[in-house]
Amino acid sequence: MKFNLRQIEVFRAIMLTHSMSGAAKALHVSQPAISRLVSHTEQRLGLKLFERIKGRLYPTPEAEQLFLEVSAVYSSVQRVNQVAEDLIEHRSGVLRIACTANLSQSLLPTVIGKFLQSHPDVRISLQTKSPPALLQNLFAHQVELGIAYMPTTHPALAVELLYENRIVAVLPSAHPLARRRELHIDDLADLPFIGYASDIPFGQLVRQLFEQSKQVPQARVEVEQVHVACELVEAGVGVALADEQTVQARAWRNIVSRPVTPNIPTPVHVFYPLYKPLSRLAQEFVAVLKAPAREAAGTR
Repeated sequence: MKFNLRQIEVFRAIMLTHSMSGAAKALHVSQPAISRLVSHTEQRLGLKLFERIKGRLYPTPEAEQLFLEVSAVYSSVQRVNQVAEDLIEHRSGVLRIACTANLSQSLLPTVIGKFLQSHPDVRISLQTKSPPALLQNLFAHQVELGIAYMPTTHPALAVELLYENRIVAVLPSAHPLARRRELHIDDLADLPFIGYASDIPFGQLVRQLFEQSKQVPQARVEVEQVHVACELVEAGVGVALADEQTVQARAWRNIVSRPVTPNIPTPVHVFYPLYKPLSRLAQEFVAVLKAPAREAAGTR
């Protein structure tokens, strides 16, 4: 390279200050050091950059032309430095996240809101995916984090527990069973029931839960998302099972939730590729994700 970044910096300083002494002051070096560097640069380039006329330093036409290109390069270098500083201070960037549908309606809006308070210039891409699609996106590096409650393990995935979670019964607040502190799964067998599609993970968990029951209720309505089931309970359509985290994430008006026995844990996890380091933004986001769980543990 005939013209390195240090030479560009010195050349630009001379062009802006119109003197070697001015460039020396701007760069906090001695004037002889500037003179030596200019001489060396002219030898490397094979061009005369400056001439003294009646004691004053003037750029040659070749220097004027070079200066146009140098200005563009210098602006780009400044931009690189700014991006690096932004990354260090977590001020900017793009964070791509995938989550399951229920969590996109409950957990993620709150966490994203808190995260953006301290990272106002960060752009977040939130994609709602089924668990298989979420895993595919992680393996293809299309997203950096996946958040879901699914019993998934893979040797190429890192998994961190975010929240313990459980299945609860959701009832109209005026329902006779709402007076109980806890329900058995058999208590729901003869009630109008809101069920879930069999091809979604939560629907499979509900079916697994009822396998331990004497009777399996016939679903009056079948849905794919927990918050939709809760809306239907609020509308008086029937009762439902839901995960506790989704129910507690919203202030419902006319429904209550009660623990059920037996139960199946539905913990919420964050997933990311094991052999790809997380960006600083992703690490910060995971810390915000975990904050409510740490606060809850501290109050116990």
